[in-house]
Amino acid sequence: MRHPTDSKAWKHFDELNGDFALDPHNVRLGLIPNGFNPFANVCTPYSIWPVMLVLYNLPPWLCTKQDNIIFSMIIPEPDSPGDAIDVYL
Repeated sequence: MRHPTDSKAWKHFDELNGDFALDPHNVRLGLIPNGFNPFANVCTPYSIWPVMLVLYNLPPWLCTKQDNIIFSMIIPEPDSPGDAIDVYL
């Protein structure tokens, strides 16, 4: 798979939602939450979760370039949503 558009799930979504797939103004985003410990100490219970968005409407060679990734927010650990990240977003 070179790009998410090659996946079965993407094609199935396009079959179910033909109007969305045909309209070039609709934006497809990939959500990337990536937690890490800022103090490089695994024993510290504090972590940070940067949340980024990738524009999947772009060709494969452009969608993962740094200029096309949107850094949307940072979730600090004391306020972290845990398993309820979808509610937090």
